[in-house]
Parts: sequence; C-alpha cells; structure tokens
Amino acid sequence: MKISKIIIFIFLFLCSLNANQSSKKLAYIVSDLDIPFWQIMSKGIKEKANEFGYEVDIYSSQNLKKNELENLAIALSSKIDGLIISPINSSTAVTLIELAKTKNIPIVVADIGSDSEDYLSFISSDNKNGAYELGKILTKYMKDLSWDKEGTVGIIAIPQKRANGKARTLGFVEALNEENIKSAGLYQQVDFSYEETYNYSKKLIDENENLRAIWLQGSDKYKGALDAIKDSKKEGQIALICFDAEPEFLEMIPKGILIGSAMQQPYLMGQEAVISLDNFFNKKEVIKEKKLPILAISKDNIEEKLQTIKLNVLGIKE
Repeated sequence: MKISKIIIFIFLFLCSLNANQSSKKLAYIVSDLDIPFWQIMSKGIKEKANEFGYEVDIYSSQNLKKNELENLAIALSSKIDGLIISPINSSTAVTLIELAKTKNIPIVVADIGSDSEDYLSFISSDNKNGAYELGKILTKYMKDLSWDKEGTVGIIAIPQKRANGKARTLGFVEALNEENIKSAGLYQQVDFSYEETYNYSKKLIDENENLRAIWLQGSDKYKGALDAIKDSKKEGQIALICFDAEPEFLEMIPKGILIGSAMQQPYLMGQEAVISLDNFFNKKEVIKEKKLPILAISKDNIEEKLQTIKLNVLGIKE
C-alpha cells in the first residue's frame, strides 16, 4: 500500500511537470516574414516549440517600427512566458528588450543583433568569418580569370545599422584587401525589393567600367542583380555572389550562374533559440551568446554539404 502511494505521488509529480511545461507560451517577433530566411527560421522555432509542448505565436512587423511595437504589445498582453525577437535593426531591439523586461519576460535575440545585452541569449551566425570565407571564394575565382588586377567588386548591403550587416561587410572587405582587389562602392538596401536590387546593380555597373563582381548581402532578390547584368550585356563579364540561400541555388551554383553563397542556417538558429528558453524554464545553463557557423558554398563543395544545406539552411525535411 505504501509503495502504491509512492508510485501515485511520482506519477502526479511528473504529470504536473509536463503540465507546467506544456502551458508555456512563446512569442516570436520577426522583422519581415515575407523574406524566405525568416520563414525558415520561423519553421525551426515552431517545430522545436511543438517538440517541447510549447505554444508559439508569430508576429511579422513588415519591416516597420510601428508594427514591431504593436506586435510586442499584443504579445505581452497575451501573457507569454518567453520571447524570441529578430528585430528590424540592432537599435529597435533595445526598445523591445526594455519593454519586455518590465514584465520579467526572458528574451532571446535570434540574429540581427542588439545594442543592448540585457537579453537571456543571443543566437547568431558568424557573419564576419562567413563573409570572409565567401570573399576568398570570389577572390580565387577572379584570380583564376585574371580579373584581380584591375577588376572591382560592388556591394549591395543590408542596412549597416545592423550588427550582422557591419560584420558581413568587414569580413568580405578583409578578404578583398588581402588580394588587393578594390571595392567599387556600397549601396544599402531599404525596402529589399526586386526594383531596388536591380537599380543598385545597374548603378554599380554604369558607374564602374572595371566592375567584375556584385556581392548581394541577401538572397531572395538575386534576379534583380542577374537581370541588371543581362540588360547591361555583361553576362560572363560580371559575376554574382550572394549571402544566404534560395532552393534554386542548388542548381545555379553548380552551373556557374552564381559563383557562390555564404549560407546561414536559419532552421537551426530557430531551434537553438527555443532550446535557450527551454533551458531557462528548466533551470539549466543558458549560453549567453551562441554563434553558428556559416557555410561558404561554391561548386567545389556543394555536393558534400547538400544534406546540411537542405535541412539547416532551407528547412527541407526528406
């Protein structure tokens, strides 16, 4: 009889633990869910939250600060237990963190960065090293074609107010400098549209007669850059290299349409963000800052890295 009571007590205790865990509610506030990168990160967050038995609501800010604040207000009013943010930029992250902290909500920053370090955990990519390794792929390509002596490289960058944007530019330019290849200039994206990408690419081409490559610090509007190269009758004379990945890159890179891409692992980043909150809820150690490696991919290694790219980069489960 005594043993039975002990077994019942243990069972009820375990059930209460599961009940407490399953009752946890998370919110994910993301800068713009129209961008595939954030869609894939959201997928990683949702699937890991489901695995842990957590409810998660996802809010897209459409890259507008007003929406970002409204999303936070809605999330906080729904009595969340944890918050994951991929902010519009590093400065808007400060406001989100300060407001969430007034409610004692643990916060994980997933990519972009924050000018405040008052968060539980920061999950990011090693943007500087990833961009550096991508730069090495490009400089080798240019040297093999003898384009390195007079050829220049134009950059279409994500906003340099973002910590990740600054790191990408620093790493990439470092690789160019090592081979004495000059930058042809840098334009920062604002609305991340096809038209903006096309126009910036056309400007770089028109303003620099020795332009030999364009580096797009993103992936989903690559067609804008390719079309600008085509319309300028510069196919085969100007190379394109990107950051992040689209499913079609798996065919474009081996064919040489795209020289290479530095691929973050958004699916894995999303999962790691939820793991940080789960560790906090269960009083386990939480790593303050975690940098995930970026895959610098070219036709030389894409086959070897294919399975990792499909799952962790593109969120494709087979």
